[in-house]
Amino acid sequence: MYISPSLKRTFISSSLLALFSSPTWASERTDDAIQSQETNGATNQDETITVVGQMHRNATTKTSLAAEETPQGLSFIESEELEYREVQSLNQALRYTPGVVTETKGTDVTLLDNYYVRGFAVNKSYYDGLALPYLTNWNLQFQPDPITVQQIEVFKGPTSVLYGAMNPGGMVNMVAKSPQMQPSTTVSISGGSRDLMEASIDTTGQIGDSNLSYRLIGLARQQDTQADYAESERYVLAPSLNWQISDKTLVNFNVYYQKDPAMGINSGLPASGMITSNPNGSLSSSTFAGDVKWNTLERDFLMFGYKLDHQFDETWSFMQNTRYTDGSFHQRNTYNNGLSDNGILARSIYSTDEELRSFAIDNQISGNIRAKSWLHNLLVGIDYQELSGKSNYKNYATGDISGWGDFNIFSPNNNIISDPNSLNSDYNQDNDISFNQFGVYFQDQIKKNRLVLLAGGRFDLYKSDNKKTVSTTTDISSSEQSQFTYRVGALYTFDNGVAPFVSYATGFEPTTDQDKNGEAFKPESSQQIELGVKYQSQDMTKSASASIFYIEKNDRVVTDPSDRQNKLQVGQVVSQGFELQGRWQLTDAFDIAPNYTYIDKEVTEDPSNDLQGTTPIYVPEHSASVWANYHIYTGPLAGTRFSGGARYVGTMQMDATNTQGNVPAYTVADISIGYDLSELSSSLTGASANMFVNNVFDEENYVCYDNSNCWYGEERSISLTLKYQM
Repeated sequence: MYISPSLKRTFISSSLLALFSSPTWASERTDDAIQSQETNGATNQDETITVVGQMHRNATTKTSLAAEETPQGLSFIESEELEYREVQSLNQALRYTPGVVTETKGTDVTLLDNYYVRGFAVNKSYYDGLALPYLTNWNLQFQPDPITVQQIEVFKGPTSVLYGAMNPGGMVNMVAKSPQMQPSTTVSISGGSRDLMEASIDTTGQIGDSNLSYRLIGLARQQDTQADYAESERYVLAPSLNWQISDKTLVNFNVYYQKDPAMGINSGLPASGMITSNPNGSLSSSTFAGDVKWNTLERDFLMFGYKLDHQFDETWSFMQNTRYTDGSFHQRNTYNNGLSDNGILARSIYSTDEELRSFAIDNQISGNIRAKSWLHNLLVGIDYQELSGKSNYKNYATGDISGWGDFNIFSPNNNIISDPNSLNSDYNQDNDISFNQFGVYFQDQIKKNRLVLLAGGRFDLYKSDNKKTVSTTTDISSSEQSQFTYRVGALYTFDNGVAPFVSYATGFEPTTDQDKNGEAFKPESSQQIELGVKYQSQDMTKSASASIFYIEKNDRVVTDPSDRQNKLQVGQVVSQGFELQGRWQLTDAFDIAPNYTYIDKEVTEDPSNDLQGTTPIYVPEHSASVWANYHIYTGPLAGTRFSGGARYVGTMQMDATNTQGNVPAYTVADISIGYDLSELSSSLTGASANMFVNNVFDEENYVCYDNSNCWYGEERSISLTLKYQM
């Protein structure tokens, strides 16, 4: 089975302790290991097993099928890499992932996970196998902090067959840190650029001599943003408890609370003066287009649930994953309406108040059946999720605000509004939003010697309601859609570790919007065919994969480029290309992980919106990255680690119509240096330091929605973390 070469010996040791402390998990993994050994014709070779959680399953198959045996493009990001790069968000974590374009609203807009996979926007992420709620078409989204994450799994292509409504580019699942029987406590403090102040604790262990183990994670962080007059602030508390009821039954109870009193900004800048020249002056990454006393973004959310894993016997097991969420979001913001020739930026003022409640449950029964030389790993599941939410949108009159119409973006006055509470709204809109989704799915994962076959299907029933009230007028729109999706795949592993694979999958995304004439949109559907090859060397020091993919999405809903208040449904869009990724452990001290992605995406059918032949935004034709780690174990620099990487993002279209020019390509380099302080003194055993320099050469980079809404990428910044593990 696959082990990331970047994993440290300490992590492997603690994982093995966790493994053997959980008979249920050990039994299941042992069965899989025996089959894997039979597949490779070896019954007496040792097999190393990586455990990231006692109840964890590979989210792309909801089984323990190893990465190199899965007929699908996959990428994994370990917690060690997140720590090296001082990652503060999922957007930042995905920077070095092939096929992913992240931070599509720059570095200061952090309220949403803004990323694309294989050319398609991902509007929801997953946390421990369940979707994170998102108030559709609004701003309230649940974003767990990376400090609670053990591993990030990125799956390429449609995965609707196991999860229902999903974009065709892929999905991202964050695997939460779980309680361990082996005691460990880690405390850390951080400081750095833009007045960064952060403190955290992560403690876990067995409770006395009982069959209970706990984990408690806490975080407090404050930092100024690149944009003037704005800051980010976050507090996290995430306790969890494992109860090993018996040798066959394990229950995990988990709670997650996060409060974000400040979340940066939610406004863009014009391209003129930023990407293109303007005779009136130039903008910088600190330019703020909002108003100090008006700009407000705050959010809090609570998640709690449980996971139950019961082993009926050595063959069959049952798993149930349940979560309830509750959250709210409040913002006061400005929106850009265009830049005049004399540098005056037209702006509107608005506010939103949003809240949601959500419930999700996933039930899985899995087991093995052997038919002669064929081993069938069967999975049958039923899942259900529901969400209810409210939003209130207000637009405010600007005529009575002295100086509001004279805002010069090249010499901004960000203190025009003196009393935010005195503003009167001239437009008020309330929305009551709800949806529920019920799904039934099945999967057969078949193994014979070195051959793996995968087939599965799913039926979904999706219902949604949206009650929109403006003044005394109420419009109610409802939608009920159903869909059957399926996938098939095959993979064969040769003696030399080379494993070619092929897969075909379909996807389904319900639509809740209407066009400007009030007509309901049709549901979106998609399909992908992928051909690829994976490689894993016998000594586990080299791994690689290459994939060629073709994705076709029909009836895609997009924002009208001429009127952001309306939606358009284009006929068909195609994304095709290939991905290369690898990791090479050259020595015990040095490893390197390069990747490259080519994507050709085009609107291929558009009978009424004049977008046929265009390339959608946020899709570079070429992108690439490389990351390397070098550890020094002996000599005067013993205990030192040098890590670094570079990421290239190619030219992208500035707007959906492809008439406003291009967003320039850029290359950004990052450096991380770690040091084990016990090398200085035995009294410092367990203490370490890590310094991360983002964008070492301060390369200016941008992303754009159109020429009125562009954002800066992160400028050069430095952070230093001191950690002590007991």
